[in-house]
Amino acid sequence: MAAARDQAARIIRPEPGTNDEEAARDMAATPADQVRTQVAEETKRRPAETPADPATEAPAAPSADAQNAAAPKSGKRKFVMIGVVGLLALAGISYGVHYLLVGRFYISTDDAYVRANNTTLGARVSGHVAAILPVDNSIVRAGDVVFKIDDGDYRIAVDAARTRIATQQATIDRIGRQVTALESAVEQANAQFVSAEAGLKRAGLDFDRQQALSTKGFASRATFEVSEASRDQGVAAVKSAQAAYDAARDNVEVTKAQQAEARAQLAELQTSLAKAERDFDFTSVRAPVDGTFSNRLVNTGDFIQPGQRLGNVVPLDDVFIDANYKETQLRRIRPGQPVTISVDAYGHRKFAGIVDSISPAAGSVFTLLPPDNATGNFTKIVQRLPVRIRVPRGVARQNLLRAGMSVYASVDTREGAADADSETDLDSPMMIHPQ
Repeated sequence: MAAARDQAARIIRPEPGTNDEEAARDMAATPADQVRTQVAEETKRRPAETPADPATEAPAAPSADAQNAAAPKSGKRKFVMIGVVGLLALAGISYGVHYLLVGRFYISTDDAYVRANNTTLGARVSGHVAAILPVDNSIVRAGDVVFKIDDGDYRIAVDAARTRIATQQATIDRIGRQVTALESAVEQANAQFVSAEAGLKRAGLDFDRQQALSTKGFASRATFEVSEASRDQGVAAVKSAQAAYDAARDNVEVTKAQQAEARAQLAELQTSLAKAERDFDFTSVRAPVDGTFSNRLVNTGDFIQPGQRLGNVVPLDDVFIDANYKETQLRRIRPGQPVTISVDAYGHRKFAGIVDSISPAAGSVFTLLPPDNATGNFTKIVQRLPVRIRVPRGVARQNLLRAGMSVYASVDTREGAADADSETDLDSPMMIHPQ
């Protein structure tokens, strides 16, 4: 039934590919002739079917157009595969050559961070915070006032110390004038002593003369006794004048000692004044270095004590990098070798640096509680040692590197590592002159 329907359809609708003349003949022929013609053509196209072997549809063979289309695709696929394999081989060879000539001399680590010698601002005197001059994260210069502490009490202490110094200076001046007066008294006592000696000399001569006359009987006894008394009075007067002179001279020395004591007290008072002025100056907390003010810990009006932390100044112009290399990577690293620094924060922007020094110990040695590997079970762990990398001034002054940033450091060990297999000190001066 299906074959009859197909034949009828072909009769009614001619197959594509027939020309107009065949179509005209089919229209002119009778329906019976058309049926016979179609059956004959169908018989030619189909193989003969036997009753014992029922008709089965054989798989259609690919047409010539399909074969012609498949052939270019297969060739193109092979060409692409050959090209990919060639590129991979070329890339592998390039990588191997680069590693042998350059790559194996670069020692890299991502355990590297930007550091800075942060300065902690602290209070030297107690008092209330009167003002905080710079704003947070602003640039300050060395000597700029950062915190201002109420200085009323310290100003009074300075004035009192200056007043005591003035009083003590007046005392020293008064004692100096006393010394001058006593020195005049010494001169007067000396003159009296000389006068007493002259009187004693005159009385002695008179006594000798009266004694000679009295012995020969030419002078009375009374006159002789008067001359003798005059001589004794002269001796006593000389002794008195000597004592007065010595006392006047000693008074001068005592007064001079008092003056020296007063000068020592003046020096002590001057020290107190310097201490008061120093405390007064400490009411202005100044930045010791150039940097960025940050990490403010107090507010205006807070009462602070000596030693209390107030904030930090980070010198961004003098940053450096600590790269923590494994101990197995230090064999070829030497001070002075060039370093390529890649900063994560700026899309792996690269900077140039120089190896400055190598830490004398691993980081675990400087911890508060160093590990003791001599106790308990032991598991060997590769230690890391900080390698200090110096950043050029021009790069640091751009203020792009901030303390704490993560970086990727790669040391070029092609220079200065000729003694890598020897026992040369790692910190010895190397003949490296980086550009």
